[in-house]
Amino acid sequence: MNNYGESNGDSNVHEKQVEGHDHCENGDGSDNRVILGIDGGTTSTVCVCIPLFSSLKSLPIPPPILGRAVSGCSNHNSVGETAARDTLEEVMAEALSKSGSDWSAVHAVCLGVSGVNHPTDQERILNWLREIFPSHVKLYVQNDAVAALASGTMGKLHGCVLIAGTGCISYGFAEDGREARASGAGPVLGDWGSGYGIAAKALTAVIRAHDGRGPQTMLTNKILTALGLSSPDELIGWTYADPSWARIAALVPEVVSCAEACDQVATKILVDAVQDLALSVKAVVQRLHLCGEDFFLADGNGSFPVVMVGGVLEANRTWDIGKEVIKCIQEQFPGAHPIRPQVEPAVGAALLAWNFLMTESTENSHS
Repeated sequence: MNNYGESNGDSNVHEKQVEGHDHCENGDGSDNRVILGIDGGTTSTVCVCIPLFSSLKSLPIPPPILGRAVSGCSNHNSVGETAARDTLEEVMAEALSKSGSDWSAVHAVCLGVSGVNHPTDQERILNWLREIFPSHVKLYVQNDAVAALASGTMGKLHGCVLIAGTGCISYGFAEDGREARASGAGPVLGDWGSGYGIAAKALTAVIRAHDGRGPQTMLTNKILTALGLSSPDELIGWTYADPSWARIAALVPEVVSCAEACDQVATKILVDAVQDLALSVKAVVQRLHLCGEDFFLADGNGSFPVVMVGGVLEANRTWDIGKEVIKCIQEQFPGAHPIRPQVEPAVGAALLAWNFLMTESTENSHS
């Protein structure tokens, strides 16, 4: 996917310079203009508002957050275009209100949202944003994985990110700007390392144990207790009453607990998830040659970051999915360097917008 950004009403993103010298700056190198960074996932949408700093020297890391807001899902594939658009406008308005700013103060917006899988998706969302913002505002639209990568690299696009939350995706950038992705098509199309994929397999295992097609498992009592149900038969009604991805994925902690208690069915589900997640990273690394051009001949020793994002990968359990994924990746690519971001993906999106602005300003000054 190409880096897709433009000024509202202007298809040439390099035509307008950053206008920091035209405004009165505060003592910290910022002025009254702001950047909005948005992380739109399958479960929630987060928007942060940061000051527009005029130079690399004046940008503190992490940047100050003037306002932050959270709303629901903004993936148009999950909730529809109207609901997705309403969510985006709502969360931006709230973040601006909390920051004490308004729409006129916005200089750039970077939106990283799940469901952006093709230039047509990017153009659709850009059209929404163009109706909201004045013509001078710089607009950038990316897959949410790009914002997540930027949260671990402080706005730089190099290396690979693995997101494993409700959904999952691996996305990477080479130093020359080439990009590649693996997974991210949803559980119906094979994202079994996602939270939804893990939990769906667990629910299936309970049903199979109940009707005799599969082995007995601790998952049965664990999941029924968590849901307040008395029989596996009731799982059918519970599942189809609201088959939203996030609702199903919320059962992942129950699967991990059973694996920690040495339940073989739960353990196999997690081992399979680890293999699937690691394979998606390996596919991106190989396509981009992140470990070096001669990775087939050398042993993949080149160093590159792997940013780890999402609840499935959080290192707070004895059965540590994220740790096992990295171990699996490093068996083939020992130069893989795991990074757990110190800032959230919405901040990564804001830093990405700032880096795009600085790059465009530099290119314009040399043209």
